[in-house]
Amino acid sequence: MISDDLVQAYRRDGVIVVPEVLDKEMLDQIRAVLADLVVGAAAVTEHTDVYDLEPGHSPESPRVRRIKAPHKVHPIFDEIVRSQPVIEILTQLIGPGLRLHGSKLNMKSAQYGSPVEWHQDWAFYPHTNDDILAIGVLLDDCDIENGPMLVTPGSHTGDTMWDHHDDDGHFAGLIDPDLIQDEIKRAVACIGRAGSMSFHHVRALHGSATNTSNRPRNLLLYEVAASDAWPLMGVKDFEEFNSRLLAGGPVISPRLTNVPVRMPLPPAKKQGSIYETQSASKKSYFTRVA
Repeated sequence: MISDDLVQAYRRDGVIVVPEVLDKEMLDQIRAVLADLVVGAAAVTEHTDVYDLEPGHSPESPRVRRIKAPHKVHPIFDEIVRSQPVIEILTQLIGPGLRLHGSKLNMKSAQYGSPVEWHQDWAFYPHTNDDILAIGVLLDDCDIENGPMLVTPGSHTGDTMWDHHDDDGHFAGLIDPDLIQDEIKRAVACIGRAGSMSFHHVRALHGSATNTSNRPRNLLLYEVAASDAWPLMGVKDFEEFNSRLLAGGPVISPRLTNVPVRMPLPPAKKQGSIYETQSASKKSYFTRVA
């Protein structure tokens, strides 16, 4: 359980970091699994259902920037999000009914880890209410030098919903940085020792720079929604939808709240991971800064 002060900080800022939720033994197991997955990437030459590859990837020098849906790739990743400490924290922040929306493992290798441009997760998967957050599990010690996630406190409140579309009207998965200069200046880094977890609200503004250090920064991410939050893009498979329940039973009466929404349509010109979607736009921030 986390303190009432941390819960209130999450309500106020839309982001908190809980120190060292995972112990060394679990971290060692995860790193071993991840190392095997990277080795396996030598067998592929383009993006797959499991791998999103860094530019410059080759069979001789595998470079992976994302493991897609890791909870489906290896049972250890499903075990983590269903563990008692995580469920207890989620229950305090969201409520007793919980559903896993998705997962990913973003890998920033030393010296070349790709940036993620400024965005709100809400732009990608709007729901009937915004009791939704993302967990960021630090698999490495993370400081300001190795590309931490940056989040702007308080950006999850009110009617703020930034446009994530490009000049041609297609969804681009990022915000024009010229529109959020003040918010960028106020952003804070989610840093801590390996095993710590950040929790950020689905509407919180965030991004992360290239890893320019000589150390990796691997971040395991889970998106979790209240069970009565239903995706506005629809549910294609009700049985699969319910299989992702982490706590509580099935819900067929969505809770509707007055939250700002802009649909991710027309779809992005470049389909795939957020890296692929954002790469089609010229409205970059981190690439320009670098």
